[in-house]
Amino acid sequence: MSEDLYAVLGVNRSASASDIKQAYRKLASKLHPDKNPGDATAESKFKRVNQAYQVLSDKKRRELYDEFGDAALSDNFDADRARMYKQWAGRGGGGRGRNPNVQSFDLEDLFGGGGGGGAAGAPNFGDLFSDIFTQPGRSRRGSRAATMKGADVESDLAIDFASAVRGTTVSLRLEGPRGSEPIQVRIPPGANEGSKVRVKGKGNPSPLGGPPGDLLLKIHVDAHPFFRMEGNDLHVDLPITVAEAYRGAKVRVPTPDGHVTMKVPAGAQSGKSARLRGKGIAKRGQEPGDLYVHFQVHVPTSQAEAVETAIDALGAYEDDIRADLRF
Repeated sequence: MSEDLYAVLGVNRSASASDIKQAYRKLASKLHPDKNPGDATAESKFKRVNQAYQVLSDKKRRELYDEFGDAALSDNFDADRARMYKQWAGRGGGGRGRNPNVQSFDLEDLFGGGGGGGAAGAPNFGDLFSDIFTQPGRSRRGSRAATMKGADVESDLAIDFASAVRGTTVSLRLEGPRGSEPIQVRIPPGANEGSKVRVKGKGNPSPLGGPPGDLLLKIHVDAHPFFRMEGNDLHVDLPITVAEAYRGAKVRVPTPDGHVTMKVPAGAQSGKSARLRGKGIAKRGQEPGDLYVHFQVHVPTSQAEAVETAIDALGAYEDDIRADLRF
């Protein structure tokens, strides 16, 4: 069993959405690969923190995780099926009374999280559910055959950063035994590296006439030269001139919804940041994230004599900016 997602973020189970977001931002800032180049441990923790936030920041996914634990993280997880099993087990079907040959097992095993296989003598989980829920008078073997789903098919899909943030529809062509089939797949806003999109009924056919499996698309997001995403938030390094940093200025900033104008405060320094509320990633059913603008002061690179003179004049008014620098 993997580490509890609440423990990953360092919050308790009663934490508010705001507490979870604040804990995520703190950890993501500390563990971000840009701040820990070449540190595989930090990179692994950063990915785990991102995964925890993706689940706990989503109200529905958090509720399922609270109810079912790690089993709810499986691609094959079916909440209704899990509740049916829990209800059945609660009536004595889990190895006490009417079905003593069924050994106890974790819900994760039902959805592929248990690593496959089972204890000797324990029934196949598909058989178990067929035996529990087959209607009276119907052939159980026939019911299992008719409902056996085909295997899922996994494939990789690369999309650009803007499409990952805004969401997009991609046209794909599936090659199968009956020829080529064009399909349209909707990628939801906020698809991040490694996330998966399920396309129902586009996997392998069932060998026994049941429904086909699903197509699972693993998303790969192309890096952006200026923007990066952290959870539902976006970050961008904004170049500003020396004059804009000194006097303050109104500048245009690109966002997923188009350009907006923001004010650079007078005396802005490189590394300082400002937040544009609601200009991050807008996932369905969630509050939009924010866009964090990080100022980067760019000095002139021209070798013109007038520039040299201006720099010399500016130096006369500069303090010792490293006076307090200590090891």
